[in-house]
Amino acid sequence: MDINVSHLWNQLRHYLFEPNFLRLSIVLVISAVVAYFASELLAKAIIKVAQKIAVSADNTSNEERQLKLRRVETYLGVIVALVRGLFVFFILYGVYRLMRPVGNSSVAAIGASAMFIVLAGATVGSILRDITAGATMIAEQWFNVGDHVRIEPFIDVGGVVERATLRSTKLRSLNGEVIWLHNQYIHAVKVTPRGLRTIAVDIFVTNETMGTKLVNTILQAIPTGPLMLARPLTITQSEAWGDELWHIEVIGQTPPGREWLIEDFFVSALQAIDEKNKVPVLVHKPLVRHADPDAERNFKRAVRVAKREAAKSK
Repeated sequence: MDINVSHLWNQLRHYLFEPNFLRLSIVLVISAVVAYFASELLAKAIIKVAQKIAVSADNTSNEERQLKLRRVETYLGVIVALVRGLFVFFILYGVYRLMRPVGNSSVAAIGASAMFIVLAGATVGSILRDITAGATMIAEQWFNVGDHVRIEPFIDVGGVVERATLRSTKLRSLNGEVIWLHNQYIHAVKVTPRGLRTIAVDIFVTNETMGTKLVNTILQAIPTGPLMLARPLTITQSEAWGDELWHIEVIGQTPPGREWLIEDFFVSALQAIDEKNKVPVLVHKPLVRHADPDAERNFKRAVRVAKREAAKSK
């Protein structure tokens, strides 16, 4: 099939400089500028509202109210993204209207068709997958802005959710790194309850008084604060387990990534000071375990069910 280049060029030149095309181009540019500034003003207003809600959520001591405020903050972030997405849609629709065939212009038809194929194949498909995944996560409330999460299937991707939209999720790690994720690549999410790790240490000593004194000595040396020991270690239980054996339970909370303060520093310090005493009181190395109350309650239910099934099988 022979292609007459000169004829195609004449058709394209006629199409580009015809009155309808020029008029549509001017309208599209003016409308795009107005829509852009309008969308930015609306987005900034929504962001200011979201920031005020974030401050209220951080200052409230009511966990239920804090959760509701964080959900509202999450939804406002989605609305900001939708506003900017509508602007992009408007531009694409304007380009489509501009490039659609006028009369029998084959050049315009070829251009519009090629643009549609490129956008649909390389852009629209990926965006739709992100939006589908994001809408599912938001509707099912996988997480909210302000939650600490770990992302699967990635080995070392986690942090505090700073922003969540239908297309992407923004995290900030403990070392300050900013992480952007396409929602379609988020296969699973591990959410830290209340943003804290609750850790318990079981200490077995031969003398209750000396053991309690040893523990209190170390407790005074551990730094506290939102990014260290969020809730200081405290002795929650001290009971006799025999004539010469006492059990001391210590519980504290740390943000994710600071567990070493309890698991390593506290335990090592206990052993080091006890070894220097003339009469050591530790029976063996302290035992460290997670002590989340919700997890323990659920596991107790599972244990009861297991016991019932075992009883029925006998």
